[in-house]
Amino acid sequence: MQAFYTLATEDYRQLAVARDWASDLRTHAVDGRVRVLDVACGSGKFPAALLAAGLPAEPTIEVDLLDPSAFSIAEARAVLAPPFVAAGEHEVFLQDFDAPGVYDVAWATHALYAVPPAQLADGVSKMVAALRPGGFGAVAQAGTRSHYLAFYEAYRATFAPDVTPYTDAEGVADALRGAGARTDVQEIHYRTGSADRGVVEGFLQRCAFDDTVPLERMEAEGPMAVYLQGCRRADGSYEFGHEAHLITWVHA
Repeated sequence: MQAFYTLATEDYRQLAVARDWASDLRTHAVDGRVRVLDVACGSGKFPAALLAAGLPAEPTIEVDLLDPSAFSIAEARAVLAPPFVAAGEHEVFLQDFDAPGVYDVAWATHALYAVPPAQLADGVSKMVAALRPGGFGAVAQAGTRSHYLAFYEAYRATFAPDVTPYTDAEGVADALRGAGARTDVQEIHYRTGSADRGVVEGFLQRCAFDDTVPLERMEAEGPMAVYLQGCRRADGSYEFGHEAHLITWVHA
């Protein structure tokens, strides 16, 4: 995980500076507070990135943490600092969550990749329904041309043809529209990389959720080798291209 976040922390920094989140939160505050649902909260990297970017002290942001992993919820809770205040905890999958009309804001940041395609519509509809009328929703997800999706397709083709594909941003946007959300989409392009092979290996293994395939095998076998060759600089270091879609809507 440390190797993964050596590069992946940039995903959240890019999101934190992509729009005026402080304005979004102020606009949707009620009585000086904002109730937020953090969907698939992971280790709390997005709130941490907002804090690092200088999020103002007001309004108070009461965060409900939703994740199927108790460990992730604990990790996310530990990084919250004012104006964030930890509130509820929901150790469930999004598609099993039911709290209609409760939240002022709901976000899912690089969080929905592993939602099974057959359950995506149900999960996204639960997120949309969780917002009160006039509430603000945001999903950040990699598009089909981004490293995360392209790498995982190469991984599947080379090492694990039976695993379920990742959900892409385009599919999430379709599901949101199917749930009645009128979405706006902002594309964010950036690059990450490293000359440290240990960092690269750990990052890629986490991208695949598979720590059994070393970097040397990835570089030598099948479609994965072809993909990684396209990510190598002349000096042998790696650089990965990212295209994140920041999908936002206001709940009717």
